[in-house]
Amino acid sequence: MLKKKREPMPRDAGQTRKRILDAATVEFARKGLGGARVDAIAARAKSNKRMIYHYFGSKEDLFSAVLENAYLDIRSAEQSLKLEELPPEEAIARLVRFTWSYYLANPEFLTLVNSENLHRAKHLKTSEAIRQSSGQLVAMVGRILVRGVKAGVFRRGVDPVQLNITIAAIGYYYFTNRYTGAIVYERDFMAPGNLDARLAFNLDTILRLLKKD
Repeated sequence: MLKKKREPMPRDAGQTRKRILDAATVEFARKGLGGARVDAIAARAKSNKRMIYHYFGSKEDLFSAVLENAYLDIRSAEQSLKLEELPPEEAIARLVRFTWSYYLANPEFLTLVNSENLHRAKHLKTSEAIRQSSGQLVAMVGRILVRGVKAGVFRRGVDPVQLNITIAAIGYYYFTNRYTGAIVYERDFMAPGNLDARLAFNLDTILRLLKKD
């Protein structure tokens, strides 16, 4: 009996892995961990289940990789803003604008976060990379706050963790509740004029919170 010949792994391993991650991001964002199917991810990635298991081990491990990739993407983009080269008020305003724009351009990030919260962050707990990158963001914002206090424009005692939570929350809530909010408040949350008005409100809210009396 002839042995089945093993298929060679592709030479473009990095591209194959990226295609699988991109496809998995779409599927997990749409259907969550429970609803997403490896077959569908393989078809979208123009790959096969064997390659997915080769690179990621299991569906759970693939979900963990998708989450880590999503968090590291936003953390990397925040670092590229070079906020520490800007005056304190301008730096915080840029971070607020960036967070809003990122959520708007990457709705799958919000749904992945929602999904992981349903799993009580079981997959994030294993990622040292996410822990480190998030710590870097908090430290950077903390240094901006210190500079603002020294410059006499920010009040003392603002916790950088609380500030980051608030900046994320005022955008996160708006987008994740856009459908129910449209009914409750009788307003199209995603209309361009309403998006602009909300961003202006967010900026005013954050800067008022920080400014010295």
